[in-house]
Amino acid sequence: MPMTQGLLETVQRYAEAHANGTGVVHPPIPCLTIIRETAPTALQYAVNRPLVALVLQGGKRVTMGSSTFDFGAGESLLITADVPTVSQITKASLGAPYLALVVDLDLAVIAGLVAEMGGQPFVAGASVRIDSTATEVTDAALRLMRLLDRPASMPVLQTSLVRELHFWLLSGRHGGAIRALGIANSHTLRITRAVALIREHFAQPLRIDCLAQAAKMSVSSFHEHFRSVTSLSPLQFQKQLRLIEARRLMLAEGQAISNAAYAVGYESISQFTREYGRMFGLPPARDLKATKARMQAAA
Repeated sequence: MPMTQGLLETVQRYAEAHANGTGVVHPPIPCLTIIRETAPTALQYAVNRPLVALVLQGGKRVTMGSSTFDFGAGESLLITADVPTVSQITKASLGAPYLALVVDLDLAVIAGLVAEMGGQPFVAGASVRIDSTATEVTDAALRLMRLLDRPASMPVLQTSLVRELHFWLLSGRHGGAIRALGIANSHTLRITRAVALIREHFAQPLRIDCLAQAAKMSVSSFHEHFRSVTSLSPLQFQKQLRLIEARRLMLAEGQAISNAAYAVGYESISQFTREYGRMFGLPPARDLKATKARMQAAA
């Protein structure tokens, strides 16, 4: 059986056995997530961490800034920085669900491999890329998924297979972009440290001087490199994190609009409503009503 078909069948079998109605399945391997959808979705907003998504069936569209990417089975989406994206599953059905295996990139594993692999070049540039999934990546992902059928093997083999998967990603066409995440003084890794602080304290006032210090940059250099890596200013990045989390609180946890706004750091409901409408296309109340109607229609 070809490895691609083997990985599709293994992921599909696991996803169907553990489906919970959310379209997201979390196997007991921390870096893995399975996405399974049986119909095209509405627009989904996120600020992604570095990851690679191996699409096994169906199709998806992802937009970052002014760039739009359409991709499908046999292709991988690579995101090498914390960047805001708008995505939509465009091809999915009951008979042939959209299926993707998402691997969170482990910066510690990358750093260790970069040190062992020696002085190969690393590159900056686009934070979102699409490429055909390499055979070696598919093979390593399949063997990692198969550990789930043999739980006793996981403590022994999981770490080495995750490491192997990262090695093949580093060895591939876009390995230079991933390698930048493991270079101690690369601008990408410095900005990643600052982004981690914003993620941790996004509901609090932003201290640019503290972020620049964490990135070991001057304030002006920090602004320049932050925008080149994430496509946003630090304030814009924080705002998107706040709005996406507020939307999640309202949709997933049923929080009232005002409670969600205050929880993510807004002091003015009118400002929250205005900025929410700019990002999601509708003010909060109308967006919630429209989203819930779509979810009921799809159920």
